[in-house]
Amino acid sequence: MKKIFLDANIVLDLLDSTRNSHNISKNVFEYLINSNYTIVIPEDILTTIYYIVKNKKAVLEFFETIITYWEIVSFGTKVISDAINICKSNSVLDFEDVIQSLCAKESNCEAIISNDNTFYNCGIPVMKANEFIDPFKLDLQP
Repeated sequence: MKKIFLDANIVLDLLDSTRNSHNISKNVFEYLINSNYTIVIPEDILTTIYYIVKNKKAVLEFFETIITYWEIVSFGTKVISDAINICKSNSVLDFEDVIQSLCAKESNCEAIISNDNTFYNCGIPVMKANEFIDPFKLDLQP
């Protein structure tokens, strides 16, 4: 099965219609679901999403849905240790991005979708939402 790892900003874009990338992220989700991708997120972004999204009831209902359909993964000691070592050898790296990237690789994801301008690349493709969706624009037009 095809697996795609999502950064928190993609999920936040979906949940908040006022964000600039809301529509493109919505198209990404529609494509992933319609194409039977497994959506993978790390469990730690749930608290980030809950903290940022204003409508707490809606976000909790969203969580109830995704725990059934998405793969929510833990980092684990090996991924954390590897991320620490990578960041110790390169102090400009963002620890959160490194650990998420390694988690995506450990979870056998085909790609990571993130709207970050610089997201650590551990050897699997990292794409912005619009880069992922461009080849499929015709399939997603209403």
